Amino acid sequence: MNHEKTKNFVFFDLDGTLTDPAEGITNSVMYALRHFGINVTDRKELYPFIGPPLSDSYAKYYGFTAEQSEKGIMLFREYFRDKGIFENMPYQGIPELLAELHQLGCKLVVTSSKPQLFVERILAHFDMAKYFHAVCGATMDEKTSRKPIIIRNALDICPEASGENTIVVGDHALDVLGAHENGLPACAVLYGYGADEAIVAVKPEYMARTVKDLRSCLFQFIIHNS
Repeated sequence: MNHEKTKNFVFFDLDGTLTDPAEGITNSVMYALRHFGINVTDRKELYPFIGPPLSDSYAKYYGFTAEQSEKGIMLFREYFRDKGIFENMPYQGIPELLAELHQLGCKLVVTSSKPQLFVERILAHFDMAKYFHAVCGATMDEKTSRKPIIIRNALDICPEASGENTIVVGDHALDVLGAHENGLPACAVLYGYGADEAIVAVKPEYMARTVKDLRSCLFQFIIHNS
């Protein structure tokens, strides 16, 4: 295997895949909900907010109207932009895995439903930006926050990427569905915040329970395509 000629692309979700954002996201949601007179004391109740677009989660879990969701997003970001964004931490082993894949010549891309500006700040803060060929996030108005759109944008940026040499990694069923909608295989990580039953139901090509498992899955994919 000639590592210098490896031409594989790996599209990584951010929250629940590369980093554990639970504290920052749940604190930000709590801050927003208090404005509406809703006090949540168990942050685990808010874990479903990790991953999907905020507007979807406000509507699904609290019955917010579009106008209320817009206000909720604004309040969330009021807390998140300077404090919650850094109440976050890369999963153990992730920086080393990114460095290894980068060294092998893989082109790494972040495909996140989080606003791109926040994604870039997080990657820079944790010194991981240097490993990525591109970052594809949502616009601040969330109009491009759907995972199929985000992954399509990544494919547009990487014209050599295809279903033959590209894999999507994420912790949510939405990551798998977004991959499949774009004709790409997916590796679902089970250490994040997506529901295992929902992930299994959408039939990812690979599943990883730990970062070590993820490394094995990705190297299996890379060797198969080399």
